[in-house]
Amino acid sequence: MTSAPEPTAGPPGSEDLTTVRVAQFLPHPPAKVWRALTEPDLIAQWLMPCDFRLEVGHRYTMTSTPRPNTGFSGTTAAEVLAFEPGRMLRVRWQDASGTNAADWTITWTLEPEGRGTRLFLVHEGFDPDDAMQMTARNIMGNGWRTYVMDALTGVVERL
Repeated sequence: MTSAPEPTAGPPGSEDLTTVRVAQFLPHPPAKVWRALTEPDLIAQWLMPCDFRLEVGHRYTMTSTPRPNTGFSGTTAAEVLAFEPGRMLRVRWQDASGTNAADWTITWTLEPEGRGTRLFLVHEGFDPDDAMQMTARNIMGNGWRTYVMDALTGVVERL
């Protein structure tokens, strides 16, 4: 079994500021993790309430707390871009207000690992020349690695 390589640190200043990458092991089979990533009632428990449907082209919204320091209105306009059942989900996120330049792609990839799952997240599209997007990247990068992964793990454990 092969796993995607973990990101490695390069020379100072070489970090890709356009992307956040997270790899997390969950001691649960991919089918359980997939359910948590694709069932709206479960997504609401670890991310945000939404009207998600696993269908390419489906547009849906997610609601959360507005974050003025990042230009986030509190409502995300999202779209399912691609999926491979049980293996990969790619979505697009934009701020529903239309006043925020954010246009991000989030890709979840699941790989079986022993009796569990290695979950990879790639959140792409941050503009390094936009101070608000860099603030959002820092907040979201930390959030993905801690709060969101912990909440997702908790949901999967209850399945």
